[in-house]
Amino acid sequence: MEPQDATQPTSDARPPETLPVAPQQSAAPCPTCGDGMSASADYAPTFVYALGRVEAQFPSLGVEKEFAQAGARAEASGTDAAVMKKALQANRYLTRQICWVFRISGLETYLLRPRDPADLALLVDAVREDPASTDIDLVIGVLDPQPMTCGVVTLPVVTFDQLYSFDRAALLAALPRPEEDAGTYDRSAGYVLDTIALMTDNAGATDEHRALNYLAVRYPGIYETTAQAHGRNQRLADIRVEPAPVSTTRRQLDVVWTYADRATDVPDRYFCRVDVEEEFPFLVTRLAPYYRR
Repeated sequence: MEPQDATQPTSDARPPETLPVAPQQSAAPCPTCGDGMSASADYAPTFVYALGRVEAQFPSLGVEKEFAQAGARAEASGTDAAVMKKALQANRYLTRQICWVFRISGLETYLLRPRDPADLALLVDAVREDPASTDIDLVIGVLDPQPMTCGVVTLPVVTFDQLYSFDRAALLAALPRPEEDAGTYDRSAGYVLDTIALMTDNAGATDEHRALNYLAVRYPGIYETTAQAHGRNQRLADIRVEPAPVSTTRRQLDVVWTYADRATDVPDRYFCRVDVEEEFPFLVTRLAPYYRR
């Protein structure tokens, strides 16, 4: 395969602001500038780019009782989640006492800790007054070397730099779609999102999973291509991630999408290239036909 020139503009890829997450930060000159760490031979940070759900848990009975009294003072009412959110908003000190657990596919995976204490507000925002199974949180940060115990839970810790909260419907609604066939497009897009989010062991801590999760929330092209394939009576047969076959000092991955004809099983393959060298992945080349090397 003749890979595309990495310097080609990706103007055909729709801008990330079309999706319901905040604009991606510009890449810093080094991946850990300003956080007291250096990417040296002695320390290679493990970056996390994960999709899941933020959950607030009480670490002890004393904190739970203090929270109940704070909720009464705030005259909170409604669902348990609504009471919790109002109490946390009215009593900032409680946000520092809570265990902030990040669940992926229902499993307790990480404890969350903001790098900037001001970002405790993002954790409070992640508490929905009417939680639903379609709620999604995106956490971007660095995995700490040592796990931490909070209450009865001992988990790896992610010190996060960005945390976005949205729901599945909002993400899909923000995607550009053809007006004449919006229903089919929505079904195809939802299928792709669910496939990536429910992949086995996708904890967002490997380069492969970070690349996939990045594409799920930043690059509408994967949804458009899948919808077009479904329109040609093709199915999404495989998603494969492999090192880019180029000589570079940066870690870049090719994400290969295989669509098979439902009648003949003849495959069509496309790929896009993602740079995962730093905490914030980015698109290098947009989707293009892929030819097996």
